[in-house]
Amino acid sequence: MLKGILGFRKFWIFLLIIGLVLFLLSSNAGRKSSWNPFEQALVEITAPIQKIITRAVNFVGGIWNDYFYLVNVREENRLLKEAIDSLRMQNLRYKEIVAAQERLQALLKVRQAIELPVLAAQVVGRDPTGWFKSVIIDRGRSDGVKVDMPVVNASGVVGRIVSVSLNYSKVLLIIDQNSSVDCLVERSRDRGMVKGRSSEICKMEYVVKSSDVIKGDSIITSSLGGVYPKGLPVGRVSSLNVLPDKLFKEIQVRPAVDFSKLEEVVIVLKEIISTSEQTAGK
Repeated sequence: MLKGILGFRKFWIFLLIIGLVLFLLSSNAGRKSSWNPFEQALVEITAPIQKIITRAVNFVGGIWNDYFYLVNVREENRLLKEAIDSLRMQNLRYKEIVAAQERLQALLKVRQAIELPVLAAQVVGRDPTGWFKSVIIDRGRSDGVKVDMPVVNASGVVGRIVSVSLNYSKVLLIIDQNSSVDCLVERSRDRGMVKGRSSEICKMEYVVKSSDVIKGDSIITSSLGGVYPKGLPVGRVSSLNVLPDKLFKEIQVRPAVDFSKLEEVVIVLKEIISTSEQTAGK
């Protein structure tokens, strides 16, 4: 440790001597006479050292300046990234607002077309068990919602109310295997019953072999059963098959509603009329 201290002192003494020499040389810089032999020898000895020191100082100064420059650039990049993230979030919010506005406008058209009192609702949940194809909406008994009221959206029939609480209701979707909707083939007016298959497809049963049904036909509600108003879109025929030993055609229907993107719906606030009541009214 003592050797280290002595070496450190020698280094500073050496630098002091060099500084003194440089001072003497610079003090004579204003003289017109050239360097004497002694001064020339000092220059030859100290100039290389001065050159090394100058380079070292410039090098350290450059690193120092670059460091602060990089720190400033890093800070600018951070601020720019925060600004970009903020703008991106704003853009996403604006897109969501526009999409919601378009959906609400489509629901407004449904309201005008049905010609019955309706109530808009938001889908807030889905059946967590996976056993049933159903959703929870944010309207309930306090809003006048009752069991068996039909639920639709801009594309067509969604389902019907099966459970009601004060502020929420459960909607059984038409793709559930417990759902059935009395329907018509819009083109030929042939009747059948559309039932769910617990998938994104339905089947239309009780359509006799002699019926006029082709692939692509539009299926609409018939109003029989007293739940759904007449003429609401249910789906389109995606495939059909006629078996010799079967009395009815096997028909598959792709729903008009995309249930994977279900967000807003409309509840039709109508009194449910049973089939027997409809028959008695006739």
